[in-house]
Amino acid sequence: MRRFDFVTLKLFISVADEGRLTAAAEREHLALAAVSKRISDLEALVGTTLLYRRPRGVELTPAGQAFLHHARRIMDNIERLEAELSEYGEGVRGHVRIHSNTSAIIAFLPQDLSTFSHHYPDIKIDLQERVSSEIVAAVRDGLTDIGIFAGHVAAPDLQQLSYRNDRLVLVTPGNHPLAARESIAFNEALDFDFIGLQQDASLQALLHEQANIAGKALRMRIQVRSFDAICRMIHHGMGVGILPEKTIYRELGDLELNSIPLSDPWAQRELVIGMRRYATLPATARHLVDHLVKAETTSS
Repeated sequence: MRRFDFVTLKLFISVADEGRLTAAAEREHLALAAVSKRISDLEALVGTTLLYRRPRGVELTPAGQAFLHHARRIMDNIERLEAELSEYGEGVRGHVRIHSNTSAIIAFLPQDLSTFSHHYPDIKIDLQERVSSEIVAAVRDGLTDIGIFAGHVAAPDLQQLSYRNDRLVLVTPGNHPLAARESIAFNEALDFDFIGLQQDASLQALLHEQANIAGKALRMRIQVRSFDAICRMIHHGMGVGILPEKTIYRELGDLELNSIPLSDPWAQRELVIGMRRYATLPATARHLVDHLVKAETTSS
């Protein structure tokens, strides 16, 4: 049993997750022959069959199920060990990596991170702005400790906690035909040109999806990379846009803009905190998650 190595344990977990040796080889960046040999050597080492070989993949034997349970516990303990040791960097007592979408960075994180830094002055925060789909991938691949992204973005393999809620609004120039409306359904605005974000933004994908459901095309006139640029384009009469309500409060004073709440149920939007597993986060990251969840509870 002392001859187990962590590479083989991790590989066995991947085989169990994927159900196919080929998929596990791709996931772990190994040759299929190497994967097959490692699994065969592992079965020889434990003295029993761990996998049933099927025409379309593999299935765990009862012994394989037991082995998987302990393999996961061992790898989780290794992750915990690495997480705890990661706090002791030279000159820095703790370090947290965050990837967040623009909505959270503009509307919520400045105040929340400020109060966190007041309570934990020796923890360094590495914050990077990304679109929601990139954030999910970064958390999954271990490139960041936690991610804050739109709740409608699929992330089934991540543990998620509610962070904040926001509402989407239609933003128009002050003299626009829709500017006087108190609320509006999204499909009523689809006859006008839109200013939006780049194509890979989760908000943009949501708007295209809802336009398709309404049986209309989303008439994109201009696509930019920031909410500020959208607001300035709208101010100059280039079109209308859909933005999170709490990201535009700064712009309304400087620009001639109107914001109209969307009446569609999907316009009530949730931001979530995503992580691989809370229990295996570095202690510093767990402190930050606890702080952000508490901030959400306090604000509501």
